[in-house]
Amino acid sequence: MESVNRNFSPEKQGLSTVAVHVGSEPDPSTGAVIPALSLSTTYKQKELGVFKYEYSRSNNPNRENFEKCIAAMERGKHGFAYASGSAATANIIASLEKGSHVISINDVYGGTYRYFTKICPQFDIDSEFIELVDPEALKAKLRKNTKLVWIESPTNPTLRVTDIKRISEIAHEYGVKVVVDNTFMSPAFQTPLELGADIVVHSVTKYINGHSDVVMGVAVTSCDIIAEKLRFLQNSIGAVPSPFDCYQAHRGLKTLVLRMKQHEKNALAIANVLAKSPYVESVNYPGLPSHPQHELSKRQMRGFGGMLSFYIKGDVNTSKKFLHSTKYFALAESLGGVESLAELPSLMTHGSVSAEDRQKLGITDTLIRMSCGIEDTEDLIEDVLQALENSQ
Repeated sequence: MESVNRNFSPEKQGLSTVAVHVGSEPDPSTGAVIPALSLSTTYKQKELGVFKYEYSRSNNPNRENFEKCIAAMERGKHGFAYASGSAATANIIASLEKGSHVISINDVYGGTYRYFTKICPQFDIDSEFIELVDPEALKAKLRKNTKLVWIESPTNPTLRVTDIKRISEIAHEYGVKVVVDNTFMSPAFQTPLELGADIVVHSVTKYINGHSDVVMGVAVTSCDIIAEKLRFLQNSIGAVPSPFDCYQAHRGLKTLVLRMKQHEKNALAIANVLAKSPYVESVNYPGLPSHPQHELSKRQMRGFGGMLSFYIKGDVNTSKKFLHSTKYFALAESLGGVESLAELPSLMTHGSVSAEDRQKLGITDTLIRMSCGIEDTEDLIEDVLQALENSQ
């Protein structure tokens, strides 16, 4: 006899409980505790126009299950999965009217910067990049046609932290919506909708999936009006993930909270090692008391994440030596997988950002970004120490 009541309210449950149970109800016909993978592209209708699923671009069981789960984890109502994080960005921008003005935090993911600067102008959407460490700076930049404020917190790759609650308050005074890219923190450590944001987005490729084997994106909102627009665009534009990718990402969600704890443990340990090294100029990690927004980070987030960056003493050749000396930190783009990665943003992830803007943001040839995996902490520390020695 079934003793567990699965009709619980996700908003009242812990995140690990939500991750394991939402969208994973036992199959009523077989009793399977894990939903089956449905690869069908079309579905038989009971009668003309009577169906639960019609066509897999519009919806399918695996995508629906994943969307329910990630929405519940972000404490939102509606989830929308896409073929990539960039596709999520494109769909949100497509929901804006021609002539709209978008304000973006200046220290933003290179792909987002590229989309805003190269693609948005083709649709008569004007983008402006500003420093938002001080939320009050937003007021002077808002225009009558400003429709959206796009922020990352922490930012990529310098780990600046922005006051999401205050940004949302200011934007809403002017009828402007707020989007927060929560990729670095994941819902395990930060839930922007609870801080006032209107939409939260992720590159699911990163921590949500967590195993470097799926490319996906997602947007979550609690606003029914926004949801209606995004659902229409998701189907009409058609940049949707496959059922298998949704199946994989949903599986990844189930261990997200556990993984994030180890990511954070490793990142904090390595940040402390780097901060003490004579070969390092400075370290960017919100969990260090030396971080300019450390107190805000403690108020706004439930953890400090697995991402950090640091300035190595030397020049671009020093950076290259360090990156080629690591044993466990693979030289690669992306982040958030179980394995540790390291890269040079100026020549890799943020190469599409203009040299002038990189200079303003501090993305120099000696800024190294690290994604700390879930390996044993002491092994990663040893790896970083020997790579620092070999870089000199």
